[in-house]
Amino acid sequence: MPRADFSDEPTYCYEGRCPQNGEWLQLPRTPEVEAIAHTFMQQLARDQQYASEGKMYGILLVESATGEQQVLKAFSGLLNGLSEVEGWVPPLPGRDRLARSEAETLAILAELKQEIITLQQIPERQQYQTLAHEFATHLQALAATHRQRKEQRQRDRQNTSDLQVLKQLEQQSQQDGIERRNLKREQDAILRPLKQIIERADDQMGELKRQRKLRSQRLQAQMYENYRLINFLGTSATLQQLMPAGMPSGTGDCCAPKLLHYAATHDLKPIAMAEFWWGAASADKVPGKFYGACADRCQPLMGFLLSGLPTTELSILHEDQWLIGVDKPAGLLSVPGRYGDRQDSVLTRLRLQGKTVFPVHRLDQETSGILLLAKDQKTHRHLSQQFQQRQVYKQYEAVLAETISSRYPSGNAPSQGTIELPLWGDPQERPRQKVDWQRGKPSKTQFRVLDETQNRTRVELVPLTGRTHQLRVHAVEGLRIPILGDRLYGCVAAATRLHLHAQELHFEHPQFNQTLVITAPVPQSTINYQEYK
Repeated sequence: MPRADFSDEPTYCYEGRCPQNGEWLQLPRTPEVEAIAHTFMQQLARDQQYASEGKMYGILLVESATGEQQVLKAFSGLLNGLSEVEGWVPPLPGRDRLARSEAETLAILAELKQEIITLQQIPERQQYQTLAHEFATHLQALAATHRQRKEQRQRDRQNTSDLQVLKQLEQQSQQDGIERRNLKREQDAILRPLKQIIERADDQMGELKRQRKLRSQRLQAQMYENYRLINFLGTSATLQQLMPAGMPSGTGDCCAPKLLHYAATHDLKPIAMAEFWWGAASADKVPGKFYGACADRCQPLMGFLLSGLPTTELSILHEDQWLIGVDKPAGLLSVPGRYGDRQDSVLTRLRLQGKTVFPVHRLDQETSGILLLAKDQKTHRHLSQQFQQRQVYKQYEAVLAETISSRYPSGNAPSQGTIELPLWGDPQERPRQKVDWQRGKPSKTQFRVLDETQNRTRVELVPLTGRTHQLRVHAVEGLRIPILGDRLYGCVAAATRLHLHAQELHFEHPQFNQTLVITAPVPQSTINYQEYK
């Protein structure tokens, strides 16, 4: 039986739709390129010039026309104030044609910024705050004194009927009012001129900020009109053409566009790419952590930049007039997600090929293996009914993160059996499922140990029911060990994916009334299977 190892699987994919033919294109981030990036991080850590300024860095593993592998590196924006640094991929072409205009505009922007700072720091602002605080304190104290006098006058009025005394009390009340009004007039006379100066300064600041924004936008538009990208088809386009509806500041200065444009213009074939943050941490970026293409600046360019690279083909296991069986790779959705950045799926790719298909069942995104789709509604109903009535035989293979024998030190570790547990999805912990004897629904899985190594167990799993995450929960709760790579259910062992593969499917063909068996070979490894067996 094939040996199961999944360490070649990508941890992320840069992806987009080719604007010419609509094909979905991908460039992976693999464990290999991540290892190269970690080595590069160690080099950055030894040089203090990279420690203070936080920014995104990128690594692109490429292959030359002679078959030699090379590593390209890039930084986002400027590095220590420079756009071009020896040994790094240069910025997109177009900046050089705007060098003089850019320098003049940046100088003006710097002057405007300094004027704004000067207006923010005029002495009248501090004077106003100080005097306003003093007047507020004085008025507060005066109000307290007047309140005490008023209370005393009220008591005096209650204890006398002497008209002369009552008149004096009324005069005292009037005098307190005059005192308050005089203090407020004095406050207004002193603070109003300062406030007028501050308001004029604020108006000037607003105008300067408007000018600054307009000049910055004008320079940005000039750059977008001049920045030119070339993809692997040799097609050329400006950023303005690629994003006519507008783009955020910094578009084109990120690592991915720089790296891919350079590779396309130097006859280099991309193999894998990785971007990571280094230097001072930011609000949402952690040094040493890998990140994907930014949604607003890079992602809209990916389809164009990757055009000309080989498409990501699906492996077809069986196809006839009525149905199709696909070997779904790990990391790919069965059907499109709800949001725009989760549209790549088996269903999407098949429909882009012109196939009319309807999903009969689903596999978790992290699970690889057989996915069945119908080509018409009648076949879809027939197959769906078989799944609902549990008439379909499904066989999976998984690698557990530990050995079963280690969980049974007394030596009675089971080699096969049946796991039956009630499963319930807690709405507060979705998508995680748990065993719940009161609210859970029955679930049943047959298992058989295939082989065992010093630290791993390979098992065959046959689900007899179809609950969400059934095999994953049955492994950790029934066999006492999570599936390798299953972070959601507690696996802490190093792995690049969930080691669960839908290997075999038996069902009745809706047209011929005969059992059809589809098999998908377990992904092979480029490393020695001895790590698992």
